Amino acid sequence: MGAPDAANGTATARPDTEPWDIEISPDRTWWRLDLKELWHYRDLMLLLVRRDITAQYKQTVLGPLWHVLQPLTTTFTFALIFGKAAGLSPPGLPTILFYMSGIVAWNYFAGVINRTSKTFVGNAHLMSKVYFPRLVVPISNTASSFVSYGIQMATFLAFYAWYFFTTTERAWHPEATIALLPALVLLMSLLGLATGVLVSAMTTKYRDISFLVGFGVQLLMYASPVIMPLERVARIPWLLRILKLNPMTPVIEATRTMFFGGTLDWAGLAYTAGFTGVLLLVALVMFHRVEQYFADIV
Repeated sequence: MGAPDAANGTATARPDTEPWDIEISPDRTWWRLDLKELWHYRDLMLLLVRRDITAQYKQTVLGPLWHVLQPLTTTFTFALIFGKAAGLSPPGLPTILFYMSGIVAWNYFAGVINRTSKTFVGNAHLMSKVYFPRLVVPISNTASSFVSYGIQMATFLAFYAWYFFTTTERAWHPEATIALLPALVLLMSLLGLATGVLVSAMTTKYRDISFLVGFGVQLLMYASPVIMPLERVARIPWLLRILKLNPMTPVIEATRTMFFGGTLDWAGLAYTAGFTGVLLLVALVMFHRVEQYFADIV
């Protein structure tokens, strides 16, 4: 049917070439990262962060206290088994502080991966109906994990202050490099974000990967200095090389150096930064490829 002609009252056909729909789709170039567009959707990021935190604490009695109890329980367990029984903690350093410093850093890294790895599968109902930059979701997941990290870091700082002011003879002290802690947290965030985004892109086609994420991250922790300092394995070269391949090893070692003294391993941190950059590039390529057709798969 066409609209009637004003002159003779006849109907004129609508040209077939006239578009009927407007399609909103992401940019097709995988290398394009529109930071301006992401900033434009910052309110949506905040809403998603609030949603994640509210859903996490919903119908819980202790609420945010779980973020305190979890690292404390793990710390005391590690201190008892690996520190006291196995004697793996370094001498001259409070065992509780040694293990808590590594656990807090690892929990943040693992939390970012676990949250962002569910980007497509966990938000398919939202992504298939409304257009927005898909990277908003993993970035908001990282921000949600940072809230947990902040609570756990505050707990560590409370224990740190107590040991610092109550220990009369101590061989440890904070270094001036502690001012670089925000940069270290940013490096952890990008490493966890890149890993989680890559996993989320792969899980759209291979759901089995989602079952391996939690187990794999937990297993990877034992290939890091969370359990023991690198000095304990210095006499086992092959094991030391394996630990140093873990990109989180320099981050955990740097965290302890900042709080307990020593010299930063700049070469190790450069390795982690380079590894993170390459992984982030690969993750963005995979992410932008999957976001074009994920609605047909998920």
